Amino acid sequence: MTKAELFETVLNSIIEGIIMIDRDAKIIFMNKQASLILGIPISQAIGKYVVDAIPNTRLHIVLKTGIPEPDKIQQLGHTQIITTRVPIRDSSGQIIGAVAIFRDITSVQKMAEEVTNLKQVEALLKAIIESTSDAISVADENGKIVMVNKAYTKITGYSSNEVVGKLATVDIAQGESMHIKVAKTKQPIYGARLLVGPGKRDVVVDVTPLFVKNEFKGSVAVIHDVTEIIRLNKELDEVKRLIRRMGARYTFEDVVAESPKMKIALTQAMKVAPTPATVLLRGESGTGKELFAHAIHNASDRRERAFISVNCAAIPESILESELFGYASGAFTGARREGKKGLLEEAQHGTVFFDEIGKMPLTVQSKLLRFLENREIVPVGDTKALKIDARIIAATNMDLEKMVQQGSFLPDLYFRLNVFPILLPPLRERKEDIPILVQYIIRKLNQEYGRTVEGISPDALVRLINYNWPGNVRELENVIGRAMINMDSEDKVIKLHHLPTLKTTYHAVDVPSTGNLREMVFEYEKGIILKALDQNDWNVQKTAASLGMSVRTLYYRMRVLEIKRNKGI
Repeated sequence: MTKAELFETVLNSIIEGIIMIDRDAKIIFMNKQASLILGIPISQAIGKYVVDAIPNTRLHIVLKTGIPEPDKIQQLGHTQIITTRVPIRDSSGQIIGAVAIFRDITSVQKMAEEVTNLKQVEALLKAIIESTSDAISVADENGKIVMVNKAYTKITGYSSNEVVGKLATVDIAQGESMHIKVAKTKQPIYGARLLVGPGKRDVVVDVTPLFVKNEFKGSVAVIHDVTEIIRLNKELDEVKRLIRRMGARYTFEDVVAESPKMKIALTQAMKVAPTPATVLLRGESGTGKELFAHAIHNASDRRERAFISVNCAAIPESILESELFGYASGAFTGARREGKKGLLEEAQHGTVFFDEIGKMPLTVQSKLLRFLENREIVPVGDTKALKIDARIIAATNMDLEKMVQQGSFLPDLYFRLNVFPILLPPLRERKEDIPILVQYIIRKLNQEYGRTVEGISPDALVRLINYNWPGNVRELENVIGRAMINMDSEDKVIKLHHLPTLKTTYHAVDVPSTGNLREMVFEYEKGIILKALDQNDWNVQKTAASLGMSVRTLYYRMRVLEIKRNKGI
């Protein structure tokens, strides 16, 4: 191989493009890479005037001026190159030609832009992570810490320099590293309890795996300080307690009453509300006794005063008396030095609602009876009576008459409370209210759950109507809540398959598929009653028993639904 051949072989092997011109600006050499970059066959370029072959070249200018042009960016169609142009001189210094050495940097430029964008995104993510109040740590696929924020340092005591690049066990005082566990299982972990840092801080950790194009790349942990959570929960409980004591939320407008029995109860409550009379709300658990107590208070002249709710079953017997009537300074060991107001005194000119009054201990019953007789209370450990103007509303789901006979409820207290009794019917006896109740509950839970559920399908509503509802409206709300949780985010209507399993009371019949919702419910109910009447040979007593309703209610529903026996000829 001659030197010329060797020279040409070397130049054709390098990744840069090379073009040489002579003193007449004609191309005398072009290597293979230059041909590929420029898209010009070597045979068509050799011997041509350089400007004719490469219109936007400056090689002829370098030949003329003798001034080198190093590292210049040049656009060739869709291709971008970086080129260096230099003159070629002989031994005497005369310019005898010029050479351009260049490289395609289109892909390099794109990579540089992508790197710049990635750096900007990374900087943005870091700023977001740093600005959040939650403690965050990020680990790679091997469980090594790659990033933590300031809140992390505040909780664990470890700075970024102390943990980055180390295994995620570095900050754990007691427990297992959730980052490493997620790296093994590739599954999220929620609510893990750990002790972290030198101070063994009690924390709850949620860790989520990170996947990029279905490939596991690491995990993100959000660390919650349990101490702070406990403090916030205590504050929340205190706020709830104050709201429960000082505010009645519901009014009579919140009461759904389409059924005859519920209309009777609503009418009675509206009549007694403006008076100072003691009210006894009776009914099964979940029938709405507390709702009625709120509404009665809000419809009275005491609406601007305190409404205090006392659950007689929830407060321990040992402290119920002091909670209700208060206590004087030094009344017992552990008492506040300054004494404490009782709930009755806090309700001055307002209303006290005694829920589950049947579970009040006899010792406290006798003291409440004295208050109802003379409207005075004597705090525990005191001798001075206080005059209290507080209206009493009581509620129970127990048989007070039977309790009086058994001696577990004071007869005189029963008569003092039973001034104006209101019976709230169970849901199975007011099924006409179910369609409206369902819509009311959906609107309420939409707010609580952040959903946009619009309604319920006819067959799902029929399933609810057929159910016996031992838990009444409270159970209905729970069922609707579970159904909404079972729905996908794009679902707008509760359907039959969303409902949890319910044991229906009646045999299934055809469901009307079109028409007004109330009309469909009426038609369905009519079909159920007609079928039951046929099965019992139109014996009303047997039919009522099989349907779980009173004879009087059955006659009423037959009249409303225009059910008459066709005796034939």
